[in-house]
Amino acid sequence: MSTQVEADLDFSVTVNGLRMEGVLRGSGPQLSLELSDPALLGGSGTGPARALAAGLAQQGLCLTISTDRPLVTLGVSRAPFLHRRITGSPHIRVASLRAALRLLRLRKASPERTPLVPPATPLPIVPTFLRRPRRPTTTHDPDRGGYPRLVMAPDPHPGPDATQDAFLLGDRTVIGSHPSCDIVLEGLQPRHAEILRTQEDELVLRPEVPGTVWVHGAVVLREALLRTGTRVDIGPWTLIYSREEYADHGRPYGGRIGGELGRQRPQPSRHELSHRKR
Repeated sequence: MSTQVEADLDFSVTVNGLRMEGVLRGSGPQLSLELSDPALLGGSGTGPARALAAGLAQQGLCLTISTDRPLVTLGVSRAPFLHRRITGSPHIRVASLRAALRLLRLRKASPERTPLVPPATPLPIVPTFLRRPRRPTTTHDPDRGGYPRLVMAPDPHPGPDATQDAFLLGDRTVIGSHPSCDIVLEGLQPRHAEILRTQEDELVLRPEVPGTVWVHGAVVLREALLRTGTRVDIGPWTLIYSREEYADHGRPYGGRIGGELGRQRPQPSRHELSHRKR
């Protein structure tokens, strides 16, 4: 069922000093719009016209736009193939070849968009993929920062007042049940493990007794190098190691700041770093 419209409207529009007068008439599903000068239509682009045509077709309405002669009809159910190629819409029918050429001349004569239509996205002057990638020398933070920490694994069934404890790591952090330890957890040996910061600004986990600490489910016999996201199981506790990306050496040199797809120097392997100080 199509929409029925009764229209009898006279209007005038002034944009950037250009004035256009028009008359909108219609009865039932057929509407006609007569314009004194269609120059302002050239600056609106084809996007708004295609959207309007699709909306009219959905409501079962047709709008014929004309000046001294018909130009286009918006809202047709299915335009011919050649018309679709010209307008980019299946709901716009061009009145004639002369009308199509006139509309094309209007668009070329009005290169600037009207203020109601957003501008197109500008293209880069030169291809960005040919630029030389940035090459930072290292992810080492000058202040040995990055806030390295162990975070208590979240409770799978947290209550409304549940919190996650976080333990900041220094140059040497002792984990155990004795009150003198830096991280005190019940159910552990008095001195269960320690985390040391190496000269390369890496943090290494060393158990006091081999076989009492697991990293990602694998038992740690001597030491394990920590990276952001490393899961540490120690006694009944599960802790997650985290460090800010700019100082975590698990990322390429410089982290994402150095360029996600840039050609970057490879860092030493984790195995090499973990055995360098043995």
